[in-house]
Amino acid sequence: MVTRFAPSPTGWLHLGHAYAALFAHQEAARNQGRFLLRLEDLDAARSRPEYERGIEEDLHWLGLSWEQPVMKQSERFPAYTSALRKLQVLGLIYPCFCTRKEIQEEIARIGQAPHGPEGPVYPGTCKRLSSEEVVQRMAENRDYALRLDLEKALALAGPNLRWEDLDHGPFVADPTPLGDVVLTRKDTPASYHLAVVVDDAEQGITLVTRGEDLMPSTHLHRVLQALLDLSVPLWKHHRLITDEHGKRLAKRDDARSLRTLRKQGWTPERVRSELGFA
Repeated sequence: MVTRFAPSPTGWLHLGHAYAALFAHQEAARNQGRFLLRLEDLDAARSRPEYERGIEEDLHWLGLSWEQPVMKQSERFPAYTSALRKLQVLGLIYPCFCTRKEIQEEIARIGQAPHGPEGPVYPGTCKRLSSEEVVQRMAENRDYALRLDLEKALALAGPNLRWEDLDHGPFVADPTPLGDVVLTRKDTPASYHLAVVVDDAEQGITLVTRGEDLMPSTHLHRVLQALLDLSVPLWKHHRLITDEHGKRLAKRDDARSLRTLRKQGWTPERVRSELGFA
C-alpha cells in the first residue's frame, strides 16, 4: 500500500490537516505500506517557502516521517502539459473565454443553472462558439481557460466506470454535478482535478485518503484516469474536523493551527488524543 498526504503550502497546518496526515500514515502503517508527502504548490501567488518548512516541521513534531524526495507540483508542469495534450487529441477540451462575472451574469439570465458541489455549474457558453469565433478571440489575445467537455468525455470513457471507497463501497462514476470543469487557466498550469490524478499515478499511490467533501471530485478523477490510461487506486474518504459551530476548519483560523497550539503547550500526544489517534 502507498498513501500520501498532499497539503498546499499556502498557510499553516491546522487540526484538520493533522487528522488527514495521521489518517493516511495510519493506513500505510497498518498495512506495512509507504507514506509519501506531496506539496500541491500550484498557487504561486499564495505558496510560500516558510509554509513548506512549516508543513515539514509540524509533521515531524507529530512523529511522522516520509520518503524523500518530496514531490512538488511546481516542478511537474511538463507532465500536466502532456496530459492536456492527450485530452486535446481526443477532442475533449475547449477554450473558455468567460470571465467569472460573465459566467455569473449568464447564470442569472438563464435563471435555473444547476448547482454542484463546487457551486453553480458552468452553463457551457463557450462550448457553443463556432471555430471562427474561437480563432477571432484567440487573435484578440483574450485570456481563456481550458475546460473538459464532460459529455464527450463520458461518452468516450463509457457508462460503467467504477471506483471503490473501502468504507462506503463501490460507486459508478457520475461527475455530471461538476459540469465542464476547468483543467488549466492562464495563471495555473493545471487544476487540482488534473494534477492530482497525474501525480497519484506517478507516485504509485494505491490508496487515496482525503476528506469526505472531496467525494464528488472522485467521480471526475475516475473518468480522467480512464481517459489518460492511468492507474486506479482505492479510496477512503474520512470525516472532516470542524469547529464548535460545525464549520470546517480553514487556514485563516489561526487559533487551531498546529503552530499556535504548540505555543500554547499542546503536545503531539494531546493532538493525537483529540483527533482519536491515541
